[in-house]
Amino acid sequence: MDGCGATARGTLPAVPKPAADSAALGLGVDRTSPVPLYHQLAQQLEAAIEQGRLAPGSLLGNELDLAARLGLSRPTVRQAIQSLVDKGLMVRRRGIGTQVVHSRIRRPLELSSLYDDLETAGRDPATRVLRNTVEPATPEVAAALGIDEGGDVHLVERVRYAHDEPIALLRNHLPPRLLDLGTERLESTGLYRMMRASGITLHSARQSVGARAATAEEGELLAEPAGAPLLTMERTTFDDGGRAVEFGSHVYRASRYAFEFQLLVRP
Repeated sequence: MDGCGATARGTLPAVPKPAADSAALGLGVDRTSPVPLYHQLAQQLEAAIEQGRLAPGSLLGNELDLAARLGLSRPTVRQAIQSLVDKGLMVRRRGIGTQVVHSRIRRPLELSSLYDDLETAGRDPATRVLRNTVEPATPEVAAALGIDEGGDVHLVERVRYAHDEPIALLRNHLPPRLLDLGTERLESTGLYRMMRASGITLHSARQSVGARAATAEEGELLAEPAGAPLLTMERTTFDDGGRAVEFGSHVYRASRYAFEFQLLVRP
């Protein structure tokens, strides 16, 4: 639930990377499997993207060559690639070929910041601050932060990018005078990092996850059409003294982002 660095410019590298080698990627199909051959290939390509073996900007190579190396028909290879194009993981570019756009961001549900998670995953996080102001606390914000309704509260609203592509729209309310929230700092590091640097020890959070359709304004900011599915997350974070230090209300592009849960069997 936090901030980071420079403004987004484009979604793909200016110079395409060399075509990927199918052997190096470990591509191959099992003809004895009941799973359709195109689906096997699509799954392997998607795994290569998710694991970083096919990085954003990589070219997949010629369909005919790939089909010949794998002993598949060209329609089978084309169907596999098209399924990944439909998922938004690849794009066909005239004069260039099929190119990897990105992998979906999978984030564990734990008390961590989006900025830190993206940086750890090598996703080149960046932030654009939309609003950085003090405003009266609404009943919802006042209840979450334990302050008086109508009292001053600091609002920070940002768009978070990964590899120069918008991923999330972040709204954070914080108690006034909690820490220095200069716009330049918010665009160069994460909010949780700023808190830790100010001596705030984050201890726990109360969080809920949901989904809804994007508004026209959200769609424009996140490069999605109005009505596109968005994941939502609300989080109230507490320090080690039990004080609420931030209330975040965030939306994420469902086409680019997913939450991961680890479930344990109760004894």
